[in-house]
Amino acid sequence: MEMINIKINNISLQVPAGITVLEAAKYGKIEIPTLCYLKDLCAPGACRICIVEVKGNRTLAAACVFPVHDGMEVFTNTPVLRESRKQTLELLVSDHNRECLSCAKSTDCELQRLCVEYGVVEDTFKGIMRETTIDDASPSLIRANAKCILCRRCIAACKDQQSVSVISADRRGFVTQVECAFGDSLNDAPCVYCGQCIVVCPTAALMEKDDTQKVWDAIADPSKKVFVYAAPSIRVTIGESFGMPIGSNVTGKLAAALNRLGFDGVFDMNLTADLTIMEEAHELLDRVKNKGVLPLITSCSPGWVKFCENYFPEFTENLSSCKSPQQMFGAVLKTFWAEKEGIDPNNIFVVSVIPCTAKKFELLRDDEAAAGLPDVDAAITTRELARMIKQSAIDFVNLEDETFDNPFESGSGAGQIFGASGGVMEAALRTASHWLDKSFDVVEFKEVRGPKNIKFATYNVGGIEIRVAATSGLANARELLEMVKSGEVDLHFIEVMACKGGCINGGGQPFLPDSIRNNVDVVALRSKAIYDTAKDLPVRKSYEHPDIKMLYKEFFGEPGSHKAHEALHTTYIKRGQF
Repeated sequence: MEMINIKINNISLQVPAGITVLEAAKYGKIEIPTLCYLKDLCAPGACRICIVEVKGNRTLAAACVFPVHDGMEVFTNTPVLRESRKQTLELLVSDHNRECLSCAKSTDCELQRLCVEYGVVEDTFKGIMRETTIDDASPSLIRANAKCILCRRCIAACKDQQSVSVISADRRGFVTQVECAFGDSLNDAPCVYCGQCIVVCPTAALMEKDDTQKVWDAIADPSKKVFVYAAPSIRVTIGESFGMPIGSNVTGKLAAALNRLGFDGVFDMNLTADLTIMEEAHELLDRVKNKGVLPLITSCSPGWVKFCENYFPEFTENLSSCKSPQQMFGAVLKTFWAEKEGIDPNNIFVVSVIPCTAKKFELLRDDEAAAGLPDVDAAITTRELARMIKQSAIDFVNLEDETFDNPFESGSGAGQIFGASGGVMEAALRTASHWLDKSFDVVEFKEVRGPKNIKFATYNVGGIEIRVAATSGLANARELLEMVKSGEVDLHFIEVMACKGGCINGGGQPFLPDSIRNNVDVVALRSKAIYDTAKDLPVRKSYEHPDIKMLYKEFFGEPGSHKAHEALHTTYIKRGQF
């Protein structure tokens, strides 16, 4: 690698040739403010916040796109730059909805933070406002263009990371807006509701639909039994909403906080992650042995499922018929638990805490009503739960650890790793390999773990060769499915998660500032926490968990039974090619 010599703020640095000024600044631990830039995703050089002075240049340069050269001298914090950034911010807020007190992203907003840092005066520039719209027809997302700063991060996430491309910058000049084709709602476009646009948005132009009031109303209704359960990844991410380090395992604090919010039952979704594995592993072996449709593809990520229905309808027969852990838990509560406790299912209100905005859509799908009622009544994101905890003045950081309620107080280590890319695959292999060959005692299938775009592995179990692949991020899923279609790869089992890295990077996870996302491997830290947490659990295989054994003994009979299919399996729609 060729190294060159440059100076930034009079600090001499040796940096690789060809990188940008923004990247070079990190070698000297020099921070340059950004707004439209996001590492590995978006560098349009459009917002003009990262501008720097380059000696010998007559104009200011955008650091995120300006390449370094040998002998370059750069200044990042001169009076000219500070004034220019302030003026740019004042121009942005002149046409911005400034209802910061009522904004769900207040204090997490990158525009707000920069305005505070640069002492922006809100009414420096006065004039007409753009005509804007609020698109709230979707069950998962709200798009408020009055808060959009045209950074185009959402466009990059939708197009490049997810290969969905349902939004773009339409019109020109002052009237430019980010919107769907023909001005359609996200609800009428082939959006998959993954929420990655929300994750990258620096303001609140894109947000999840807030369902917390539904939950508060249910808790306050004396006729309702309100049960809540938390997805595997929540326990290693929600602490970030309260200033705790990335990857903090707060399982005990999470249970304690839920107990204080007034729910009638507080459970662990890890258990139905295990239940999903029991049904899915049975389905995999049945298809392999009886020449069913292969490869079997996981179905627990609703953003992926809708993507498959929209863009690869020919693969809907490959999707596992298993409901997701969210939906399975609701089905268990409104069938088995209602019967066992003598509760009318009509009086049960089921709440899931999930990392995924697409889960709000999933609970409205057809064939998700085991008791003749929707399996799940409300799905709230990690961020929404954090808001509920803050509204209740609960001191989350200093809570003493508590446990979830019996009999659904825990799952196995296999259920816990559902939150990371490759986790569903690994969990299923632990059970399927045992059923194929009792002497095959492998617990960790590390080949399917990690950040690699597409991971392939082959395992020989009981004389049967099982060929698998795991991927995350829908652009990677598209690439893998095209490989399957062309015959380039021949697989038995595929895991797909809609969000890059898995649920730990879901569209409903805590907001992190650009200064962290651009410099810290958030996915790696959260993934490590998932696997570390799972390794410490006393049971590491789904089929060994006592509560799983109890559910089959007392209610479902055995995996793949008629009763299990009625409650725990679903169907899909060929929505067609767009």
